[in-house]
Amino acid sequence: MTTKNTGLLHGLKVIEMSHIMAAPTCGQMLADMGADVIKVERAPGGDDTRRFGEGEQGDSAAFAMMNRNKRGLAVNTKSEEGRAALHRIIAQADVFIENYRKGAMEHFGIGWEEMHAVNPRLIYCSVSGFGRTGPYAERGGFDLITQGMSGIMSITGEAPGRPPIKVGAPITDITAGILSATGILGAVVSRYETGEGQYVDSSLYEAGIMHTFWQTAIYHASGEISQPMGSAHPLSAPYQAFPTKDTSLVVGAANQSTWLKFVEAIDSPELAEDPRFETSNTRMTNLDELVSTLTEILSHRTTSEWLEKLEANGVPAGPVYDVKEMSEDPHTIARGMIAKVPAATGGEHSVIAHPVKYSADPTSIRRGAPLMGEHSREVLAEFGFAADEINGLIGSGAIVEPETTAKAAE
Repeated sequence: MTTKNTGLLHGLKVIEMSHIMAAPTCGQMLADMGADVIKVERAPGGDDTRRFGEGEQGDSAAFAMMNRNKRGLAVNTKSEEGRAALHRIIAQADVFIENYRKGAMEHFGIGWEEMHAVNPRLIYCSVSGFGRTGPYAERGGFDLITQGMSGIMSITGEAPGRPPIKVGAPITDITAGILSATGILGAVVSRYETGEGQYVDSSLYEAGIMHTFWQTAIYHASGEISQPMGSAHPLSAPYQAFPTKDTSLVVGAANQSTWLKFVEAIDSPELAEDPRFETSNTRMTNLDELVSTLTEILSHRTTSEWLEKLEANGVPAGPVYDVKEMSEDPHTIARGMIAKVPAATGGEHSVIAHPVKYSADPTSIRRGAPLMGEHSREVLAEFGFAADEINGLIGSGAIVEPETTAKAAE
């Protein structure tokens, strides 16, 4: 843990008015890279993620996961003074991120048009369920809904005819956050050339569609609508999970050269000459027979025994981990993917660390997630509010800070 900020985005002022997951993920990506991200929560209540699971004063593990490296500002948006203070802060920022329903920001007086007029350099990012244009722009969106509508649930599951299954992870939420961060960085680069900010509009729906690369390519090339295939691949085989003597093994023998290495590794070179399995196309045509044949062979040894043989032959393969096993794997540890952050109310939370490594400007976790409004006074002072203004805003309830902070300031 370090408090020193030497990241790639050091000096970039980001205001993140967010809740739940997509926009907080976007802000987290930028904060990890060194941006000064101020999380604005609406008072009372704040981000509902604070109440996901147990946590003292809203200091939950779920909230900590997506909100480390941020400072907290709490605003009563029903208060005219609170809205005016928020407007004043955004007017001085580099980036503004929000993920509320269409029209909410305009209602608060901080919509794109208004903020662009007072701060032409502002990069304004909206992360929503379906984007800000099109027939579904007014709809709210959740990961489950957009997994269903983007086609993901139609291709997820054991086999055709079974009930639809969502991907276990909230992939449209997380991907929308990452794509939004990418869009913001593109707009930052553009601003170096033009001096102007711009509106960045991304959605969970489009993030979901991004995950259907193969299936969309198949449909538009052939008219074929892809179906659930368990862990198998729609275009190459064997590329899926197989049961072993003790657990399960995922095998990625997707191309011809790897297939030939695979059959040697499992002591079944005759499969390379079998006309059903000679090429990628014939293996896909006869996928059921291929899976049955390989399942029988692989069931005679343990996953670790097969991994040793496959790795020795250069065949991509791996075990099927649960989250505990993933967290404790030596490679996860070596890559620093699980980190500890201080909890605002004491103790620690475990979080997933930044997934990109940089040679010159490494990311760092400089602080844990804030309590709601934990840095309200500090942030207002940095954005030019005088001490008596700050006291007045907090005294009126327009700006909120934790009770412990308020008592310390008295």
